[in-house]
Amino acid sequence: MNYRKLGKTGWKVSEIGLGTWQVGGGWGKPFDPRRAEEILHTAFDKGINFVDTADVYDGGLSEAAVGRAIRDRSEKIFVATKCGRRIQPHTHEGYTTERLRKYVEDSLKNMGLDQLDLIQLHCPPGPVYEREEIFRLFEDLKAEGKIAAMGVSVERINEGMTAMKYDIVSTVQIIFNLFRQRPAELFFNYAAANDIGLIVRVPLASGLLSGKITPETKFEKDDHRNFNREGKAFDKGETFSGVPLEKAFPALEELKNDFAKNLDLASQAIRWILMHKQVGTVIPGASCVDQVEKNISAAGLPSLTPDQMESAAKVYEKYIKSEVHQQW
Repeated sequence: MNYRKLGKTGWKVSEIGLGTWQVGGGWGKPFDPRRAEEILHTAFDKGINFVDTADVYDGGLSEAAVGRAIRDRSEKIFVATKCGRRIQPHTHEGYTTERLRKYVEDSLKNMGLDQLDLIQLHCPPGPVYEREEIFRLFEDLKAEGKIAAMGVSVERINEGMTAMKYDIVSTVQIIFNLFRQRPAELFFNYAAANDIGLIVRVPLASGLLSGKITPETKFEKDDHRNFNREGKAFDKGETFSGVPLEKAFPALEELKNDFAKNLDLASQAIRWILMHKQVGTVIPGASCVDQVEKNISAAGLPSLTPDQMESAAKVYEKYIKSEVHQQW
């Protein structure tokens, strides 16, 4: 495993981290604490030292599993969680300092920790980023020792740019993958100039970039890939990176043949993200141990060639850019 500095936190984090949405909620499978424990400990055994969760993943069961696993380890594991999505309806008016403070304290209790390494606002509505009192709250929580650092998880590049104006913000979590390439244009360099740690989520576009989803694939009723393709539950960019499936499949065929050169597409897709030096860590999810090990293998692959990088850009330009580029 390789380790990278995560912005102004100064932490050396594994360039492959672990996202735990699949471990708890939203993917059509019931939460299984034994499976969660196996996934988490396999990740830690393989050198992952950064794990991302959220209070809404399976109603806190994911957070609790992460906390149990971390308390069982002797090495330092950086834990990031998120807050805000418990607010329903999810409007900026619902964001109050009292409510957010309670969510942070709930997460501490749920995970059995004295301090959260990183707390992130969980894709709040746009106007929240303009409210200084929200960010002052996290300065207070840091002074109280309840959090070590604060970041934001964003849907849109402009939200990340706005968040960086607050000194308390140390990280930005954003979607970036072969089907969502816009952040690399200007945003990454701006983040680096401001010493902001970049956390990349949805690296495989909800499994599309595994190359295993076909037009015939059926998803469980409770899987967001079934019910959220048009954004009925939350931002549609979280599901298949907002790419219409009819556009994705021809793009995938070209990626398999020209970009991945008939190697494993998922591993090469993660390797492509790691080619961007501004990225601190990538947090692919995993619903089984095999997926954890496969994700980690991407860190050991050779650097992609200029031809492969050019091929990735051409496929994006040809099939995907017009669908997603200016939306997020």
